[in-house]
Amino acid sequence: MTSDAIDAPVVFEYLGNELDLFQEAACWKSYFASHLRPYVSGNVLEVGAGIGATSRVLCDDHSDSWTMLEPDASLASRLAVSLLQSPLPIPHELRTGTTTDLGSQKFDCILYIDVIEHIELDAEELERAAKHLSPGGHLVILVPAHNWLYTSFDRAIGHFRRYTRRSLRAAVPSSLRCRKLVYLDSVGLLASLANRLWLKAAAPSRGQIHFWDRVLVRGSRWLDPLLWNFVGKTVVGAWQRPE
Repeated sequence: MTSDAIDAPVVFEYLGNELDLFQEAACWKSYFASHLRPYVSGNVLEVGAGIGATSRVLCDDHSDSWTMLEPDASLASRLAVSLLQSPLPIPHELRTGTTTDLGSQKFDCILYIDVIEHIELDAEELERAAKHLSPGGHLVILVPAHNWLYTSFDRAIGHFRRYTRRSLRAAVPSSLRCRKLVYLDSVGLLASLANRLWLKAAAPSRGQIHFWDRVLVRGSRWLDPLLWNFVGKTVVGAWQRPE
């Protein structure tokens, strides 16, 4: 990663409208949810819930409760309004804060979906999260892949880094057992590489997001298994606390 990444915005300071841009990426959310859903059950904590797009995808009756933790007050306010208009299908709670505010509470699943890259001290954050896992509980993470794809858009929206499978594994406490660690979206990786080499767009447009979601992601769902999930522009992982 270049030295520019060191000058990224402070953690939890969300810039731009990336959450709104990607909220409509229904094919992508359905795709990654199919990989993560087996590990999402019981009492769930979603760290960095944003405007609730991930909650709407992953929250179902396989879980007993859903706690949304959002450190940004403005995003939490938007999410609160959304939940009033359309509640989740199970008991749920929205809190404004971080994992430092959880006390001794335990959860069966803790989610970090497009969040860890925003946290400078990622290993410390995940070590703290692991202490809030119940025995047998799962830590589930999704992050953008490959520092060589780090762009001004990453910097503008507060990304400190991108990850490989190896670097994500290194950030997770060794006390947890890895259950899944794969790349997703091989076709999207090629598109991102093309943008970096030739198009050099500062940020994706809404039209580009729609094309990626409706065309490229569908291609990745077919190609990724053929490549044994060794290639992609996103890393997803699940770790389990021993019983």
